[in-house]
Amino acid sequence: MFQTERMRKLKVITLSKYSPVTVKKLHEEGIVQINDISERIQQNPEWGQLLKPSKATPLTSKVSSLLMKATGISELFGDVLTPNLGIKDMISSYINPVIPNKVEVEEIDIDSLIVKAESILSEVESQTSVIEDKIAALDTETSELNSKKDLAEKLKNFDMDLSLLEDSKYTSNIVGRINVESVQEFKKDIKNISDDILILEENDNDKNQIIFIIKFLNSYKNDVYSLLRRFEFEKFEITGLEGNPNELINSADSRLKSIENEKSHLSNELKELADKWDDEIFVIKEQLEIEKDRNEIFATFGETENTTMLEAWVPLKKLDETLALIDSSTEGHSVVEVEEPTIDDDDEVPVLQDNPAYAKPYEFLVGMYAPLRYNEIDPTILVALSFPFFFGFCLTDGFYGIIDALIGYILFRGLGKRSETMKSFGLILIACGIWTVVLALISNGFVGDFYGRIFPLILPGFFTAGAALPTTIGWFDAFGHPDHILMMAILTGIIYLNIGFIIGAINNYRYGNKKEALTAQIVWFVLEAGIVFLALGFIMPSVGMLGLVTGGVLLAASLVLLLYGGGAYGIMDIFGFMGDIISFSRLLALCLSTGGIAMTVNILTVMCGEMIPFIGIVVAIIVFIFGHIINLLFQSLGAFINALRLNYVEFFSQFYMSGKNRFQAFGVNRVYTKLKGDN
Repeated sequence: MFQTERMRKLKVITLSKYSPVTVKKLHEEGIVQINDISERIQQNPEWGQLLKPSKATPLTSKVSSLLMKATGISELFGDVLTPNLGIKDMISSYINPVIPNKVEVEEIDIDSLIVKAESILSEVESQTSVIEDKIAALDTETSELNSKKDLAEKLKNFDMDLSLLEDSKYTSNIVGRINVESVQEFKKDIKNISDDILILEENDNDKNQIIFIIKFLNSYKNDVYSLLRRFEFEKFEITGLEGNPNELINSADSRLKSIENEKSHLSNELKELADKWDDEIFVIKEQLEIEKDRNEIFATFGETENTTMLEAWVPLKKLDETLALIDSSTEGHSVVEVEEPTIDDDDEVPVLQDNPAYAKPYEFLVGMYAPLRYNEIDPTILVALSFPFFFGFCLTDGFYGIIDALIGYILFRGLGKRSETMKSFGLILIACGIWTVVLALISNGFVGDFYGRIFPLILPGFFTAGAALPTTIGWFDAFGHPDHILMMAILTGIIYLNIGFIIGAINNYRYGNKKEALTAQIVWFVLEAGIVFLALGFIMPSVGMLGLVTGGVLLAASLVLLLYGGGAYGIMDIFGFMGDIISFSRLLALCLSTGGIAMTVNILTVMCGEMIPFIGIVVAIIVFIFGHIINLLFQSLGAFINALRLNYVEFFSQFYMSGKNRFQAFGVNRVYTKLKGDN
């Protein structure tokens, strides 16, 4: 608790013939993080004399090539098998996603896996490639037909065989269009070239342009093209056209319809192949991915002619298990050096958080801020306690809290089955919703003032207008006593900040930063104590002068400490300290904001129902539903952001040191497969 997993560094030397087995066992267990020592070998002369960087195994490139092929086939099958989901099916896929059943596979060596993968992929590819080639050819033909059809549509008003527009030995033809504003000048200028140039023209159906067919002797070619460039003439490509435009359009439509039928038939064939092979492709793809990871990890090792050296981090709890695994996989032919990291190594030690189950989801929120440093205090448990409380304090509407908790439960039971992030987020939302309901019930917040405003209209004999919820504690009534809520918010801020100061002082003391601990954290306890004694001196006559003198001395001492820590600018930290405390008043602001807008929606609902004739009740229901939905969305988002901010900005800034390494286990991620004998 409050401390990350204790780590140990392992330096393992074994005979090269045992290293593949050792790597496979470590990979399956997933309990170590392997360091890359190849760069250190190249840069450190002492290491370079003893070792040379290892390389990925010779079969890595073959495995990678097969993996790329399997991925391509998998994506092809995925496109074929993915249905066009309606809204209902899409929502269902989020609420209750399909979890693939894991297929039992035997543990086989890399050579056998390559043979198996080549056999399966070759067989599948030999069938899919034929279908893909046919579909690609049909797509190309479709594109050509659409281009010809589009051109024929433009030339529809010319009742002629379009094959006549092909150039001959002595004449050339140009077809295109020009802006209608330039037509007269264009016709005049082209006649100036020669009266022998034939021009046919028709209006463009779609645009404010004129389509021209121009036929001329090749001797005029340069002059005609020069003129066309000057008028920004848009030329059409007319090669390969036969028949009049209407015949060409009808022929293209008929062939396009035939192509669609052919493609549909081919798609069905591809779907049959996908149904037959999809699961097996997923299995072989996952096996290749696992083997690729195992073979690439060798590039991080060092080696001699007959031995291999690797370096790894392992959690202390898993140390004995790891040593036993290495010993058994190398048949005792290994030397393992175990090192306990010193405080100077903290930046290099990978961090694996160790929190109880209820706090585990909040590691996600802490990790969003920055990675932890190895020896600093892990605040996850405190965040797990404070974050949902702050969220509930900001929202304080029981009905909104119920909705947020339900959304969290749906995420947890739905997408959370496939994503640890969604699972954590769902659990966080559930806790936030529960805290919201608890705080709302004692502070009189349930769909705004629904209990005291809407219920009396629906059931006038049973409910009293303006009445508070039966669960309301008068002192905590948000709109009845906002000053009390503000006091709670400020008191919460003082307590939470003081916890941050304690953690910061401990962290600084551990790293020998005693001056920092004294002038950045302890100083505020001195200042607070001085304020308390001064207040007691003024309020309680029995304390009197003793309290005033003690308080004055402590205040003076805190100023001296601030000067000692930051010079004249150190005094300015008092304003930062006050700002951090006052920042917690946002809890009151968002609490009142949620309730105020909800009350406004309720007031508008009543007004619509009473003032609009005939359809007033319908309008009132619409205003009520959509008003509260919008308020729920905005206020929940605001509560989440501000609860996060109070931790990140006000709390973490007092102590968080941050590191740079998270523990990344060298382990197998099996989604579609499991080894025979595994549960």
